[in-house]
Amino acid sequence: MPYLFTSESVSEGHPDKVADQISDALIDHFLAFDKESKVACETLVTTGQVVLAGEVKSNTYLDVQKIARDTINKIGYTKGAYMFDGNSCGVFSAIHEQSEDINRGVDRAKKEEQGAGDQGMMFGYATRETENYMPLALDLAHRILIELATLRRENKEITYLRPDSKSQVTIEYSDDNIPQRIDAIVVSTQHDDFGSDDDMLSKIRKDIVEILIPRVVAKLPEHLQALFNSDIKYHINPTGKFVIGGPHGDTGLTGRKIIVDTYGGKGAHGGGAFSGKDPSKVDRSAAYATRHIAKNLVAAGVCDEVLVQVSYAIGVVEPMGIFIDTYGTCPFNMTDGEIAQKVSEIFDMRPSAIEERLKLRQPMYSETAAYGHMGRKPETISKTFSQPNGEDVTLDVELFTWEKLDYVDKVKQAFDL
Repeated sequence: MPYLFTSESVSEGHPDKVADQISDALIDHFLAFDKESKVACETLVTTGQVVLAGEVKSNTYLDVQKIARDTINKIGYTKGAYMFDGNSCGVFSAIHEQSEDINRGVDRAKKEEQGAGDQGMMFGYATRETENYMPLALDLAHRILIELATLRRENKEITYLRPDSKSQVTIEYSDDNIPQRIDAIVVSTQHDDFGSDDDMLSKIRKDIVEILIPRVVAKLPEHLQALFNSDIKYHINPTGKFVIGGPHGDTGLTGRKIIVDTYGGKGAHGGGAFSGKDPSKVDRSAAYATRHIAKNLVAAGVCDEVLVQVSYAIGVVEPMGIFIDTYGTCPFNMTDGEIAQKVSEIFDMRPSAIEERLKLRQPMYSETAAYGHMGRKPETISKTFSQPNGEDVTLDVELFTWEKLDYVDKVKQAFDL
């Protein structure tokens, strides 16, 4: 019998994502001037206030207030009417030195003996149902909000948009797990107060359905465009009004959107957030590494869908183990346990090896903090960072290295494909 599956996304202006972006902007600035920085920073945002807290071990000094304000302004919170804007909000910092009890288990005389920055399990997932090997419902939910943010910044076709928004997509699947159609789309977008409640809701609904959705569909491959039809149930600003939003409407905290950040409820999640953590924290680095493994396994033809788990003990170099679940989609006679054994031979999962393989000591994290850490396009960009003493550094930074299909040939060779 057909079934429905739903995933959601939130925009860069969502309070939790504002917090994530500030935390990752701090990470990038620390790494830009001291690539061996150890950082775990949390951010809280609310009406007119930003609170920064966490632990840092670094040889550089930063103006964390300026970094927070610049990030907020870049997102689009630049008006007093929002009750939260980068130029006037208060920024309180309670960042302090990293505990030596934690650092002693991570830093070692030899880099390759670096221990895991924490205990826990991390998951990576990939599926063949989209070109970027991501679950379709989440991919569409992200695309809707990316296009909505583009419309907001253009300020031409739709002129009343504010930064905070959410989306949700429900897809009907067949018994053999093939997407059949889009059943429902939810879009809630913050907006200016420009008329009566009924007039605003009517205008917003019309613009979302007739302007936003066609722009999203036009950028999709034909087989996905076919999933859109006139029978889709649209829920646009279901409460009828969304003027009060952002950190004024809801307090935001770093790390509260981990399912949006990963696979939209498909696969699994170990529970650890990513943003605000340097790559010695395996919550982040090993989650990227397992995604890299999963994507290369599917692309190489080992399976059509796969979940990869790795687990660590704090301060211990080697992982506790690697688990593989191919959901019965492996086309040849090999068990998931046998696949896991080969994976452990192909991919070195020691923390230092992950950092080196995926080049994780670059200031590459601000771009991950909205619209998902997985399924993004690997590319190299130029970024400039500034210190309070006026020193600037411009770096070429490789983004989303865990999305590369650079191990496909190695996987094929190992599996005789």
